[in-house]
Amino acid sequence: MMTRTLHLITTKDDEKIAVWKVVDTIEDGMITNTLENSLSIIKSQNIFLTHGTFSDKQTCLKIAEYLAALGHHCYIMEWRGHGDSSMPKEKFNFETVATYDYEATFRYFFEELKIENLHCITHSGGGIGLIMFLIQNPRYIDKINSISMFACQAYGAASKPISHAKIIAAKILTRLLGFIPARKLKMGACDESYHTMSQWYDWNLRRNFKSSFIKQSTFNQASTDTNGVADELLDYRQQMPNITIPVYAISARGDRFISPTHGCQMLFDDFKNPANVFREYALSHGDLDDYTHSRIMISRNAAKEIWPTVTDWIERHTR
Repeated sequence: MMTRTLHLITTKDDEKIAVWKVVDTIEDGMITNTLENSLSIIKSQNIFLTHGTFSDKQTCLKIAEYLAALGHHCYIMEWRGHGDSSMPKEKFNFETVATYDYEATFRYFFEELKIENLHCITHSGGGIGLIMFLIQNPRYIDKINSISMFACQAYGAASKPISHAKIIAAKILTRLLGFIPARKLKMGACDESYHTMSQWYDWNLRRNFKSSFIKQSTFNQASTDTNGVADELLDYRQQMPNITIPVYAISARGDRFISPTHGCQMLFDDFKNPANVFREYALSHGDLDDYTHSRIMISRNAAKEIWPTVTDWIERHTR
């Protein structure tokens, strides 16, 4: 029987973050892979999943249940202000979530639950948050076996004049309204404030991936060489090659605004790891769908042709 258990963890800035454990209670550590109509044996793994903006656990729930049915233990983290996590009194952005919500969640995994290692699956901004968190906390890199990123990009959505103009227009409109009414626009379950979204707009318009509050000098405080940029903000893009975890990056041909393929490819290339794999799903490649930003993660076609490749990526990098 599939079960979901909610655990609330406390961040260092005193927010309550929802972490959902999703397991199939009939699993026994080693389970026959009946979903794939195979006799292969899968070793139970711990898997961390998280969503992006406008979303909550529902974005990750179906693939988590799919993986749980294979015998894995899945943990879905909901960002502050999303789902069952607390609604913060202070404004927050992508980096706030990475710095506090991810930190509290991983501390819970490795210090309280005593998990030895895990795999990560992210959608959209969830992948951006994971990158920033790992750069801030490199001690966790060796504890992660693999990463699967769905539709993730941070600074490559405005590379064409028309897309640049669309992001400027979106930023102006969001600023005027004060938020993006995602629920009214049927973009997702959660509205997002201008303060949250402005960081994403600026990264893409400026084509950089810089911190909003961490100085390079603070990041390099253990080093005597700050490369002459001690007073500058931390540039996450420059640090991405330090993330040596095997990454499987997935993009959608029909995602033309939030995470277009060229933007996902740009972010993927900055890991500079030849062992990583990039895959665009599109009808022209013989796939079932061109997919959109949400359908790449949540759709029957994704369940049929994409989720099994994530399972394979996890199995290939199991310890």
